Amino acid sequence: MKLQIASRHALFAMMELAAQPGRAVSAVEIAEKYGLSANHLAKVLRHLGRAGLVEAARGIGGGYRLAVEAEHITLLDIVTLFEPVGAGTPEPGDHTPGGRALRQVLGGMEDKARAALAGVSLAALLRQATYDATCTGPR
Repeated sequence: MKLQIASRHALFAMMELAAQPGRAVSAVEIAEKYGLSANHLAKVLRHLGRAGLVEAARGIGGGYRLAVEAEHITLLDIVTLFEPVGAGTPEPGDHTPGGRALRQVLGGMEDKARAALAGVSLAALLRQATYDATCTGPR
């Protein structure tokens, strides 16, 4: 599954915030670590803030923190803020037998994607990243 840039930025930012609970992390700090555009990441973080997943602290030592515990945030919660995952709108040709069959197959794929994303919490993703880092070291 290929995610849009904003979704990937959001996932990296949320992992970084989950890795540093209680500490305000700046958009620039996250952007530098992952090689992202700080301007684009700041927009993504504002969107995450409007959704209630992060909170911003202004001023010296300011930055972003998780507003919800990482165990209670799924990857689906994050990804669906930036792109549709699930039933799409009807497409031309859907009314034909071939179109209906194709829509059924694609719908099944979407259901599996939603289930996979819903089944992984941000905390679980962070644990996997931490485990991978200890097993393979930095690349």
